[in-house]
This record gives sequence, structure tokens and C-alpha cells, in this order.
Amino acid sequence: MRETREQLKQFLTEWLIARLPDYADLAFVLIVFLWISTVALVIHLILHRVALKWVEQHANSMRHSKYQWRETLLREKFYSRIVLMFQGLIVKLQAGVWLDSDTFSMSLVDTGTQVWVVLFGTLSLFALLNAFSAILRRSPATSQLPITGLLQGGKLIITILSALLILAMLMGTSPLLLLSGLGAVSAVLMLVFKDPLLGLAAGFQLSANNMLSVGDWLEMPQYDADGDVIDIGLTTVKVQNWDKTVTSVPTYALISESFKNWRGMSEAGGRRIKRSFFVDTKSICFLTDELLGRMKRIQILAPYLEARSSEVSSYNSQQNADSSSPVNGRHLTNIGTFRAYLTAYLRAHPGIHQGMTLMVRQGAPGATGLPLELYAFTNTTDWVEYERIQADIFDHLFAVLPEFELRAHEAPTGHDMRGMADNFARAGSQKDKLEG
Repeated sequence: MRETREQLKQFLTEWLIARLPDYADLAFVLIVFLWISTVALVIHLILHRVALKWVEQHANSMRHSKYQWRETLLREKFYSRIVLMFQGLIVKLQAGVWLDSDTFSMSLVDTGTQVWVVLFGTLSLFALLNAFSAILRRSPATSQLPITGLLQGGKLIITILSALLILAMLMGTSPLLLLSGLGAVSAVLMLVFKDPLLGLAAGFQLSANNMLSVGDWLEMPQYDADGDVIDIGLTTVKVQNWDKTVTSVPTYALISESFKNWRGMSEAGGRRIKRSFFVDTKSICFLTDELLGRMKRIQILAPYLEARSSEVSSYNSQQNADSSSPVNGRHLTNIGTFRAYLTAYLRAHPGIHQGMTLMVRQGAPGATGLPLELYAFTNTTDWVEYERIQADIFDHLFAVLPEFELRAHEAPTGHDMRGMADNFARAGSQKDKLEG
């Protein structure tokens, strides 16, 4: 084969020298380039019109099967870029067959094809990374990982290495020589690529420590971010707020600053209710026999009252307490009974998670009355349902307050002041009539 090629080259060279003695070398190079271009065009048509069409049909037929990765690679143009890279190798091999290695034309073709192969090899790697990301997002086990930022960091590294390799090819030097001189401009590179490098480091930490995933509820007040994470990129994290606006947070800020991730609440299956209301202290009193009898008609409260009444009676009997004064001995109060009622009510509520902390506690009394705090968890994390359950509980709470002869504390309003003024006016009018 080699002898046949040499004989063909010699025959073509002698034929050109005989007819174009002054331009024989140039004509030979042009003929070789024309031949290489023709062969490359034929191979291009075969690969793109036949081979890739077959691959496309085969991949589309498996779109809904377990081999979806083939359709993903096709959609990301992986096959077409690999074919183009392969075509560059074919051109280089053809040039090596017909051109001498020490000629300028061979050097030109060799450099051009090398750059071509590196360029489409890089694009093929990008397509492979994109397909890998798409495949991971389809899996429930990996769909929430911060894949985008890591892949963007990988692309950045591949781009830098490819650029150095292409530059070394064009300069005709070793890539290692360029890498050795890279330290001299490292300060400039750090300045130019500061955000991507910091984002890359942050992305690795977020992924390794499982600190944040796509779909998590992120709250970061310093950036006005409060909503679902929709994308974790190399330099920014996009958060869709509850008002449907999108906030971009620097990825590195998630490492250098504090933020709240509500994923734990979602995974636990319950969302906390922690809200206080204030009772007017002037309405707090001991339970009278009449009020106690009325309280015993409350079904969920009856077991508590029976147990507590028996306990209090037994204690007072042991202490020989004088029942003529409520100060002596122990007595049930309406506020304590109300706390017991609220606890029993929450225990029986279908929307409250019974496996988590549940209590009704008192706070320190103050100018706004005695605070009672409900601390419980709903059995759902859905925002709308959570608000409905919480509102229903407090609707019921305020509605039953009068049954315990308790009042909610309220600051005087304009209506109260007008009522007082009317009372004073009426009192003044009656006084004038009596004096008259």
C-alpha cells in the first residue's frame, strides 16, 4: 500500500512538472487539498445523512424505555460532535498520506486538524456532561443535588485546559511550558475568575455537606430571598419567592453567610405552630361550683376535672383546709382548666401531629395581660393547609373563652374612648337635671 501511494505521488508529481514546471508544487498541494476535501465531504454526508439518521431513529424508538440515555445524548448533540471530531482525524490521516511531514502545508493541516479535534472534543465533553446532568435529574435519589454548579465548574476547568492546549498548538510549544508560566499570571486569573472559583468551591461544599438542594425552601432575609430554590449554578443560586419573583443569591454567600433551610421541616412531615394570645388577668378566678358543673359537661375536659377535683379534695381533707376562704387549700382556676382544655383539644385535633412536641404554656405576665402560647405541629407541611389548621384552632380558642369566663386582653380602642365619653356626658346630664 505504501509503495502504491509513493508511485502515485511520483507519477502525479512528474506529470505536473512536465506540464506546469514553475507551479508543480503548488498544483500538487491544491490537488491534494481538493482530494482531501472531496473525501471529507463524502464521509460527512455518509456519517450525517446515514449513520446519524439511523442513530436518531434508534434513540427515539427507545425514548420511553430504560435506555433513555441514548435519546438524551442525541438531544445534547453528543453524537454529531463526536462525528465532527472523527472527521478531523480523517483529514489529518489523509494529509499524512499525501503530504510530507516537513512541508508547510502539512504543518498547516496538522495544526488545523489538531485544533479542530480539541475544539469538538471539548464540545463533546460538554454535551456528555449536559446529558449526565439531565439523567441525574430524572432520578428521585439525585434530582435534588446541586448538580448544575458542579457541572459548570467542570466545564470551566475543561475550557481552561482546552484553551491552553489550543494555544500551545498554535504557538508550537509544549502545554507543560504554558502551565509552568501560568503562575506568573495567577493573580490576574484569580481576579478575573474570582466569582467562578469561589462559586466552584461553594458548590463542592454545598454538595459534600448536603446543605442545599434544588426544591428546598430557602430563607435569606439579607438578600430578600424567601422561597423555593429553582437552580444552583456556578456563581448564583436562583430562588423563586412566594410572590413569584426570582432572587439571585451569590453561591459563595451560602457558605460565608447564614441562611435558613426549611428542608428539615418538610422531611419531618410537620410544621410548627408557635403563637401566643393574651388573657385579661382581671378575668382569672377560681372555679365556682356553678362554673365547675358547667365545665364538666365538656366531654374532652370531664376526665381531667374528675381527676383534678378528686386530687384537690383529697389534699384539702388531709390539710384540714378551711373551705370558707378560697385562699386556704388548693382550688381549680378557670385559666388552669382552660389550659387543660386546650391541651386535650389539640390532642384530639385531626390536623395536629401527635408524635411531636405539643403543649400549652404560660408566659410572663405584663402590661398586655397573661400570654398563653400554643406550641404544636401540624401533620402537613403544605402552606395553605397549615394556615387553615392554625386559623381554625384560634377561631375556636377565642370562641370558647367566654365559656371559661375569661376575656382576651385588648388595648383601649377609639370605640372604647367614645363609649367612655358618652357615659361621662350622660352622667353630667343627669347631674344637671338633679341639681335643677
